Amino acid sequence: MMGTGESNAGKGITEITAENFAYLQQQIYRESGIVLEAGKQYLVETRLAPIVRRHGLASINDLCAMMRATADKELRRQITEAMITNETQFFREPAQYELVRTRLLPELLLQRRSARPLNCWSAGTSTGQEAYSLAIVAAEMGLGPLDIEILGTDLAESVLERARLARYSQLEVNRGLPSAYLVKYFTRQGLEWVLKDEIRSRVRFQRHDLRESARHLGPFDLVFCRNVLIYFDAETRQQILRQVREAMYSGGYLWLGAVETLSDLKEKFAAVHAGPVVAYRAR
Repeated sequence: MMGTGESNAGKGITEITAENFAYLQQQIYRESGIVLEAGKQYLVETRLAPIVRRHGLASINDLCAMMRATADKELRRQITEAMITNETQFFREPAQYELVRTRLLPELLLQRRSARPLNCWSAGTSTGQEAYSLAIVAAEMGLGPLDIEILGTDLAESVLERARLARYSQLEVNRGLPSAYLVKYFTRQGLEWVLKDEIRSRVRFQRHDLRESARHLGPFDLVFCRNVLIYFDAETRQQILRQVREAMYSGGYLWLGAVETLSDLKEKFAAVHAGPVVAYRAR
């Protein structure tokens, strides 16, 4: 198989050599901590093809050659963001939101030591559906800006730009958003649904690398870090969970995805079981 120094004549725009795939694995891990598994060449080919075309290159192998030849941070950012999976939806895992509404938020409001707002964090927020779902829950409970503050963070600035706009396609609002909330909190503009300011203004968004300390962002009473850890190796998962715990109040709650666990950090959290779901209370 040809390396980056050989001619790409006859190669399609989306074909990548084994050498360059390994190079991208290393670069993406260094930039984001995300593990690009073996056999995911098709994912690279699909997601990086637009960048190849944008730069007027003939192939992904040429893109890798450009990366090697330059320290262009913007190019690396574009490639890293293209490889981040941004799967999200409104009210994903509804039983978790129901427990937040009926038990966790009321409990956290009662245990506040002052009149400060509850501080909530949607970590790996992507295009904002998770953070806005929490804002809708708060609004439905009658909680105002003085009662609760919500921060959404992500490594990819491109998805944060979309989150701030709060404009969603019909397909996106069809995924998980109850029709009553669509009518109540969104307005139709052309082919998109736009979240009303009364909800959008409750959430702020900021770029953050989960591998880094989040103490300056918190401390938090409630953290959603769901379906994020699955993209990292075991060492990075533990690093992220330690950073999350250090940014939380004792007694605060952490949500993980349904298939994610705390592994060897159980001494920092106590599992709280409620029917089919499990929340983790910071010790």
